[in-house]
Order: sequence, then structure tokens, then C-alpha cells
Amino acid sequence: MGRTGFRRLWAIVVTALALVACVAPAARAADQVDTYTVVANVGADGTLQVTATVAFAGGAPASFRQVFDTVTRTVNNQEYRFTLTDVKAASGGTDLGAKVTTGASSTTVDVPLNGVTTPLELSYVVHGAALATADDTTTVAWAFVQGLTAPVSTFDAVVTGPGVGSVDCEAGDPASPGPCTFYGGGTSDNPNPVFHQEALGAGQVVVGSIRYKTTAVAVNQDVRDVWSLDRAFSAAPLPLGIAAALLLLGGLALWAAHRRIGRDAVVGTEPTLVAAFHPVGAGESEFRVVDHIRPGEAGTLADERVDPIDVTATLLDLAVRGHVRITELPRESAHAPTDWSFARRESNDKLLAYERTLLDAVAPLQGEAVRVSNLAGSVSAVIGQVQSELYDEVVERGWFAGRPDQTRNRWSRLGWIGLAIAVVVTLLLAAFTTFGLTGLVLIALALGVVAIAAEMPARTAKGTGALRGLDVLRGSLLTEPVDTLPTGKGYAQLSSILPYAIVLGGKERWLQAVADADDDETSDAEDLDWYHGPDGWHLADLPASLANFVTTVQGTLFSR
Repeated sequence: MGRTGFRRLWAIVVTALALVACVAPAARAADQVDTYTVVANVGADGTLQVTATVAFAGGAPASFRQVFDTVTRTVNNQEYRFTLTDVKAASGGTDLGAKVTTGASSTTVDVPLNGVTTPLELSYVVHGAALATADDTTTVAWAFVQGLTAPVSTFDAVVTGPGVGSVDCEAGDPASPGPCTFYGGGTSDNPNPVFHQEALGAGQVVVGSIRYKTTAVAVNQDVRDVWSLDRAFSAAPLPLGIAAALLLLGGLALWAAHRRIGRDAVVGTEPTLVAAFHPVGAGESEFRVVDHIRPGEAGTLADERVDPIDVTATLLDLAVRGHVRITELPRESAHAPTDWSFARRESNDKLLAYERTLLDAVAPLQGEAVRVSNLAGSVSAVIGQVQSELYDEVVERGWFAGRPDQTRNRWSRLGWIGLAIAVVVTLLLAAFTTFGLTGLVLIALALGVVAIAAEMPARTAKGTGALRGLDVLRGSLLTEPVDTLPTGKGYAQLSSILPYAIVLGGKERWLQAVADADDDETSDAEDLDWYHGPDGWHLADLPASLANFVTTVQGTLFSR
């Protein structure tokens, strides 16, 4: 290429770069707001009327959009809400038909600008910007510039209003704005506040604040509480104090109720004997039961419940008293479980209601043997009745003013109903107030009622005396020498002691006493009137046999 061609090519490149240099700034300028000028007025009712004049550098873009935040969240779980009305957009007196879109937390204004050659005038009215502040003042605060996608070269605003107020202005990044370039006014010489800011980036804000006396500008804030765990279960002095006071008073009430209602009646120090070992000769003592108190009744008095062991001891007591015979059956194989049969016997001994119900269930027909392995279906249906009648019996004896099971159920039902109510109240308090801790205290108190329900049955003075008599009997069963029973009555005495020892403790030593009485190799299968074993069975086998029997029968009687 010759010198002339090179010069011609260089001229073309330079011309192209010059054209790009001229066009690119013009394109960028078309996206930039040259001036954003606001004239605003604060009404006595707190409304803020705003008219913004927007001039674009290098000509207007195809459209203009501004997004106004209408919800501001505070650090104390509240939010301020603002409403924009009467939104209009015009240019040179011509309405541009602004499209206003209201969202959950913002209002978006879209204005078509095709063919517009004069500045845009955007006007609107803000409700909710007049906020209550300290010392009977109202602060009108509003972000005049916000939600723009284009930078702003210069912002200016002047605000008129009733009276004189102090002025503040912040600008820059919405998360951490700083002081405006210039702001002033709010004095007697210059009553109208003015705000000025230069070089705002896209998305940056200018927030003007003016404080008035509340008598001059009314508060019109729309402030709402925002739900959060911290707010719902606030530990502020008032909610915390109420919850603490309720916990203290409720705890005292539970303690007083337990002490007044669930405490056994106090009697003298003398126990009422239930059964005892009475001397009948030199070195001999006979076991005697006072007032026909049965082992099941003694067990119910001891822990205020009809337990499986109480029913099992009653069954053994019926056998010892001659109403039924228990027979241990031979095993069908080495690995087969042990089984027993019950055979009804005739006896003139008086039966109580719960004893008759139990006896009819385990041995329904005279002389017909029933196996333990076949009892579950028929006996489990009447166990509830046996327990109920046994509760009635201890009340009839005057040991309790009311049935212990009904007392427990009544308090337990009260506690569970209270818990359900407390949960609902807690949900409501947490949803709509800051007193969620009060609801948690109510839940704790309701659970406290459930917890003490088991302790609410109270013994009468007569019952307390009998309970102390049981303590004496328990001590005797654990310490009385087993070799002091009357001669010739050893098996009968040991047998009558066993049901009480099973309920109160010490059964191992009395069963061992029966086993120790076996001093020969002869089979003892029928030596005990109330318990027969298979061929080759010895009294030495009784401890293991009876332990197995008690476990099996309890599982059978209380199976479901």
C-alpha cells in the first residue's frame, strides 16, 4: 500500500473513533437524570404532597420507572407502612398516563416517554410519613429519591409546611447513607427546608426529615407489629414480670392444693395394727390378721393403687383360705412353659365383692379345673371390675374419703384440659401479643397439675393409722425369726404370711422357710393344701415355683 492509501485508511479510522466518541456519551447521557428537583408541602394532617421535576441529560429515554418502598422494618420488630395516592405524570402539561403498580412492600410508577422533549413532572401524595417522635413532635421523613436505575447528577428539594421545624438529610447507599451535600432551613429567617445532593449513583437515596410540633403537624403513621419469636416471647420488664409473678403464684397454688387436698390426715403416733406376730408360748409367735384386712387391701393402702401384685396376692390369699386350689402341671416337654390349673373349692370363709369377682373369673365352676394358659380371654375382661371393687372396699373401710383412682383421674383430667387450654392461649398470646412467656408459664402449671395428680389421693386419719400399721407389719415381715411359728402349724402359718409378704416385702425369707422345712427325699406334691405340685415335686421347689407363678399370672391377668 502506498503512502496515499495509508493516509486515506488512517483518516477513516480517526473519523470512526470520533463518531463513536460522540455517540457513546450521548447514549449514556440519555440514561442519566440531569436534575431531579422536588417541591413538596407538608399538610397539617401529616400528608406530604410531592411534585418532582425530572430532566434527562441528552434527551428523555423511552420510559421512566421509579420504585417507592412502602414498608420500612425497624429493629424492634415493627414496620412502618406508607401509601401513595394521586400519582400523576405529565410533560409540558400533557398527561403521560402513568402506570401505577402496588405490591406488598412497594409501589412502582412506570411512565412512557416516547417523543417527550420537556422535563417529566411526577406528582403524588404520601400518607404515613408523619411519624410520632419524642417531646410531642412529629417527624415527616421521606426518601424523595429512591428506586431509580439511573444515576442523578443533581438533586434539589424545597419543602413548605405549617410552622418551623428542624431539618436533617441523608443520602447515598440505602443501607448506610451519609450526610447530604447541603441542607438547611427550618429557621425563622429561612422557614422552608431545602436539600441538595450531587452525584447520586443508580439505586441511591436522598431522605429528607423535618421535625414539627405535633400541634402543627398531626401524626398519621401506620405502624404495625411484626411477628417474631423474640417479640412473641419478649423478656421485656412487663411481660417477664407478669410471667414470673404468675409462675410464683401458680406454684404456690399447686403447693397449697397438694398440701391441703393431697396430704394424708395427721393422727397420733400410735399405729393401727393390720397384722402382727403374737406370742403364744415360749419362743413361739403366731401370725394374726386384724379385722380381716386382706393383702390386696394392704397393697392398695400402701401406694394408693390397685397394682397387678395386689390382685395376684389376692388370688394366693384365696387359695390359702381354701377357696381355690392351685396345681402346678407337669411339663409336656423339657422346653415347654410351666402351666397351672385352678380348681374351685367349697369354703365357708366370707368373700368380699372383688374377691368373688376374681374367683368367678379364674375358677367359674365348682370342681372344674381351669388352666392359667386359658385365662387371658375371660379374666382380662373383669380385671377392671376387680380393681374398681377393691377401690370401693378401701373407701368403705374408711381409709380414703374418695376412691383414689377417681381422685387421680379427676386431677389428671383437670391438668390435661388445662394443658390444652394453655397451649391455645399460648398460641394466641404468641401470635398477637408479646406475652408468650405467660403462655409458657400456663403450660408449665398445667403440667404441674398433671404431675401432682398421682399424689392427690389422701388417706383419712383412719387410713393414716392403718398405713403406719403396715409399716410395722413390713418391719416384722423383714425381721421376725422364721423359726418361731407354733409347732404343728408351720405350713399353715407360713402359707397365710406369704400373700402379705408378696405385697409388703420379705417373701424370699418366708418362702425359704417353707423350703427349709422339707427335710426328706419324699415327694411333697400334696403337702400344701392350697398348692399341689407334679409328681416328684418338693417343698424345696416352692420358692422357684411360686416366683414363676407370680410372674406368669400377672402377665396373664393383665394382658390386653
